[in-house]
Amino acid sequence: MVDLTSFQNNLNDTLRDSVLSIKEEHGHIIFDIIPSAIVEVVTYLRSKKGFSFTTLIDITAIDFPAKEKRFQLIYHFLSMTENKRCKITMAVSDQETVKSVTPVFECANWFEREIFDLFGIKFSSHPDLRRILTDYGFEGHPLRKDFPTTGFLEVRYDEVEKRVVYEPTSLTQGYRDFDFLSPWDNPNVYTDTTKNNKN
Repeated sequence: MVDLTSFQNNLNDTLRDSVLSIKEEHGHIIFDIIPSAIVEVVTYLRSKKGFSFTTLIDITAIDFPAKEKRFQLIYHFLSMTENKRCKITMAVSDQETVKSVTPVFECANWFEREIFDLFGIKFSSHPDLRRILTDYGFEGHPLRKDFPTTGFLEVRYDEVEKRVVYEPTSLTQGYRDFDFLSPWDNPNVYTDTTKNNKN
């Protein structure tokens, strides 16, 4: 169990206003904060004795399209000296820009680029915010819930033109017939084997 009271008491007055809640879940301390305070909170948790979360493990996001602030950003940290883990979570709206934490943790560079690429969340003061997993001409952000699973374009190498070409996605499946019926409900497929049973 984590002593949350001591963690709350260790927060200075400025950060106490920025932290919306602190709770413990599955051995993780979870800080829910306001987005504008991310750099200050991360810096404090890394340097303050009793916290010492000096290892940034990952940054990820979750899309909740129905919510007013549709994205939840999640930062995972590890304290080797305190033998504790923590998560920082915050709700971010579609057009909101979040401060980059690369000045505090250099490894955040690629994490933030990945989130920008896949979710479209922008990070201010990032040294090189560009796509990292998709192509330069890619449209949209694949991990948003409203992004079609087939995508918008398909890529192939054209032997005639001797180059990679982009074409609108085309899923021709004329040989497949979807009647949306179970074999047990389709009268053309179902046969009653009980008629042949003799008592």
